[in-house]
Amino acid sequence: MSSRPDSAPDSAPDFALSRPSGSVRTQGAASTFTDVWSAVQALDKGAVDMIVGALPFDRDAPAALTVPERIVREPGCLQPHEYYRTGPGAVVNARLVGYDPEPREHLRRVEAAIDTIRESLLDKVVLARAVDFEFDPPVDPRLVAARLIDLSHTRDGFMADLSPAGLKGHTIVGSSPELLIRREGRNIYSYPLAGSAPRNPEDPDADAAAGQELAASEKNLEEHSYVVEHIREILEPLCTELNIPSRPQLEATNEMWHLATPISGVLKDPAPSALELAAKLYPTPAVCGTPQHAAEALITTAESDRSFYAGAVGWSTSDGDGEYVVAIRCAQVNEDGTAARAWAGGGLVASSNAEEELAETTAKLLTIQRALGL
Repeated sequence: MSSRPDSAPDSAPDFALSRPSGSVRTQGAASTFTDVWSAVQALDKGAVDMIVGALPFDRDAPAALTVPERIVREPGCLQPHEYYRTGPGAVVNARLVGYDPEPREHLRRVEAAIDTIRESLLDKVVLARAVDFEFDPPVDPRLVAARLIDLSHTRDGFMADLSPAGLKGHTIVGSSPELLIRREGRNIYSYPLAGSAPRNPEDPDADAAAGQELAASEKNLEEHSYVVEHIREILEPLCTELNIPSRPQLEATNEMWHLATPISGVLKDPAPSALELAAKLYPTPAVCGTPQHAAEALITTAESDRSFYAGAVGWSTSDGDGEYVVAIRCAQVNEDGTAARAWAGGGLVASSNAEEELAETTAKLLTIQRALGL
């Protein structure tokens, strides 16, 4: 295994998930799945030892799931190879080349969505916008993943090859603060985020005030409650015990304050695998809305294809253990590394303010933009 910083490491993964709870990186594909439930069945039967990869936002679209050839599991977070930190692989030259939609058009769509919520049975919808980047020279998605891990104060990061889904050579990379589900034996954990406010780290007093304002915001508490109830509704029948605090806590990333609820539980026996739990849970109201089908219909009408943004990325083993994060704060890099698209969304309820929602997406996009040196 090469360790020279002047050459790409032999161990460079095509899937990686870096989490404080433990990390996985893999290489190669012994086989692949595009259907989530076929993959769940293969795990349940013990036909494969591990499946890694990504689930698309549209549950009817092909998934990108891989049975890896080589697996490395480590306690704690990943440490990127020096090739991507100080070596020749550490060069990224990006420029922002487009918006989908333009910010003012996104503002108009948000205003229209808020009006729809006020006049319909829709309680919440998450509208996202995308930005496009170009790279010269082409970028290695592993470099973007390495930068995201190094820039995250919790050292969260992920990357997954999307080739199994028909997106040959495309890679999704990101740094998600939101845990969809983790299973360890019969114990499960989830950490939904919903309700957000941009941080102001240059002014500690203003930053602290923004966090406290978020924690007291009825609009954001309402938005958060839909996510928690969605998770409760799905997990409760599967558990002998489910612990959900009555009020969310504050979670800080470099760019955002979030409302977060730490959820834990104990599964009944026989217990579903982490992949099956992820497939049942996603997309939560944190990235979609509620009622789910109505929110999905509005998103499909208003937005371009989300691809794997707001889906899930993770891994699961044949014994059922595994971990999946919500695919946010992410970008999809194309086959030759010359272009990428990043997304950011915001949850809308009847009392939302369109200008504040636009500012929220701008702040969320900073996670990717900083990793690209912008």
